Amino acid sequence: MTQSSATQHNRHTAVLVEGSSGRASAKQQSSGRNNFPKNVKLITTTRFFNENNRSCLIADGYDNFNLALHVGDNAIKVKNNRALLISKYNLPCEPKYLEQIHSNICLQASSDDCVGDAVVTQEKGVVCAVMTADCLPIFACNQSGTQVGVAHAGWKGIVNGVIESFIQQFESNDLLVHFGPAISPAAFEVGADVYQQFIDKDTQLDQAFIAKGSKYQLDIYQAARIILNDLGIQSISGGDECTYTQKDKYFSYRRDGAQSGRMAHLIWIE
Repeated sequence: MTQSSATQHNRHTAVLVEGSSGRASAKQQSSGRNNFPKNVKLITTTRFFNENNRSCLIADGYDNFNLALHVGDNAIKVKNNRALLISKYNLPCEPKYLEQIHSNICLQASSDDCVGDAVVTQEKGVVCAVMTADCLPIFACNQSGTQVGVAHAGWKGIVNGVIESFIQQFESNDLLVHFGPAISPAAFEVGADVYQQFIDKDTQLDQAFIAKGSKYQLDIYQAARIILNDLGIQSISGGDECTYTQKDKYFSYRRDGAQSGRMAHLIWIE
């Protein structure tokens, strides 16, 4: 690890996404703060981790706090990072990690199945989790903080209906939603084939694209807002960060390629 990397490594740790008393509308995004009840806890991990000035490093090429076992990283060190995550942030249990496949599958945290792209729970002390490195993490809870969940919403998952499937698992659609960090439209160029899949799903989703020659810039935050608004959800916060450009803070598959790690996005009821 280079000296500059070590300096960056000491700079960041997991982000506890704090709540606020106000509520942001779907089109008035807050800067990182959510509007969830105080008994609902959220964490988004960042690219680097430091504990009492002791570096927690992974294998060569992964000099960071990667939490994913499927990206070619050293499995022993990733498991060590997962253990450090639990101890450092006093998680009530080990998170339910999913095998994400860009589907519309939403699981109950109590399920033995792990294949899916969203997870919900009504049990206290059960930690739901998804991982991302550009895709959009969507946190949700009901107004009373008795049902929570998180979804992994990449462009494929959005087209496949993961947001709708996720929201349908809640007993009420009077929900609070918070967007974790994802890639910004300026960095997210897609082809006409992707654009057409969104339009085939819902013509309103044209509003989430900006034409750029034969390509398009996709605003994944806006695409999610449109779908959530159609589902009756207006209270949405977050949506102002970019995993691609915030290199010191977040992983980005589009920026770093195959050796990109993954952030974890965790939610539970205290």
